[in-house]
Amino acid sequence: QLQLVESGGGLVQPGGSLRLSCAASGSTLDYYAIGWFRQAPGGEREGVSCISSNGDSTYYADSVKGRFTISRDNDKNTVYLQMDSLKPEDTSVYYCAAALEQPVQTLCVIPWDDYWGHGTQVPVSS
Repeated sequence: QLQLVESGGGLVQPGGSLRLSCAASGSTLDYYAIGWFRQAPGGEREGVSCISSNGDSTYYADSVKGRFTISRDNDKNTVYLQMDSLKPEDTSVYYCAAALEQPVQTLCVIPWDDYWGHGTQVPVSS
């Protein structure tokens, strides 16, 4: 059974950077597309960025385009989200999700499968 664990969150000042990690166990990620999602208190879940199983295709929400970068290292069974130029409105709990070979454009709307991590908090505040 595939399990996902997010890490790397924490308090950061506006303009700062963080790198989130999504580490998988129980199965190889080689055939899974991975998405990063976020949900602020009282807000709806938003697909932030998604990456295909081989890393050739990526998707970014307009709100993070040019500031966030998604990448993956299948040898380490891990997907990363590099977040730069963070803004207070990026404050959320960030989750990763996996879906078997799902196109990134649809994955970032709703994953086909139900593999989710428990989330990592990212407060952006001075």
